[in-house]
Amino acid sequence: MSTEGAHVERNLGRDLSGAVVLFHQAVAARLGLSAGDLKTLELIATDGPFSASELARRTGLTAAGITSVVARLAAGGYVVRETDPGDRRRAIIRAADAEHPELADAFAGLGRALGGVIADYDPAEQAAIVSYLRRTIDILREQTIRLGPGSDRPTCRAGE
Repeated sequence: MSTEGAHVERNLGRDLSGAVVLFHQAVAARLGLSAGDLKTLELIATDGPFSASELARRTGLTAAGITSVVARLAAGGYVVRETDPGDRRRAIIRAADAEHPELADAFAGLGRALGGVIADYDPAEQAAIVSYLRRTIDILREQTIRLGPGSDRPTCRAGE
């Protein structure tokens, strides 16, 4: 790949990341949450339930950080904490069964719009796009864990 092509890809990745974060911030603000809270809720809803330590590892947050997120999500009725039947000392966090129409509506609109975009491509191109996105998601998840607490990289604090 040319240097120019690599530059375009880096900018494209940054632009995509920025647009995704800002979309999630807008959705989260409608619910009175932060974008991080919303993404944690989505992780719990799609891949959970989790123990707090596993949730912290998957999100890259500290134990104290995940405790705060879970408290906010529980207060809003988005998650519930239950005692782990296999270890009564441990809590399990799962998505609440409650409906949240404002959340469903935001993502339904996004899904319709993105579905319209991908429909413009032939099946082989669609398969390539889906493959690229799935691989990108896997890399982002791996990097989140790599950069999270317990990694060998020092953590920066505000003002340092």
